Amino acid sequence: MVLSVSERTFAQEVFQASTPVLVHFWAPWCGLCRAIDPTLASFEAQWAGKVKLLGVNADQSLKLANTYRLTSLPTLIWFEGDRARFRFEHYQGRDELRRTLDAWMLATERSSQTQRLQPQQVANR
Repeated sequence: MVLSVSERTFAQEVFQASTPVLVHFWAPWCGLCRAIDPTLASFEAQWAGKVKLLGVNADQSLKLANTYRLTSLPTLIWFEGDRARFRFEHYQGRDELRRTLDAWMLATERSSQTQRLQPQQVANR
């Protein structure tokens, strides 16, 4: 189950998380938002402990919707700390969504591995 956050809890849950955070902006009236839930749950299970999945009801969090300039729902934003790294809009299907999420996760893992290497190790790669 996706943990829901509000404007009040967003900064703590997202910016202070010890792992990357995938935020799913949705609304109760949005059929596509519900349609991607199984894919998101599968992704979260596969990458358990390596990514945190949160939901934001855009209708109840207009300030966040404006801050992140939502133009369509569902919108997924991948955060590392307080930085939005990736964004997914205009849902085209489960397969595309799954490929996108896996690519984000792999890019994040590669980035963190590179950061852990010493400068000399990076030069020799």
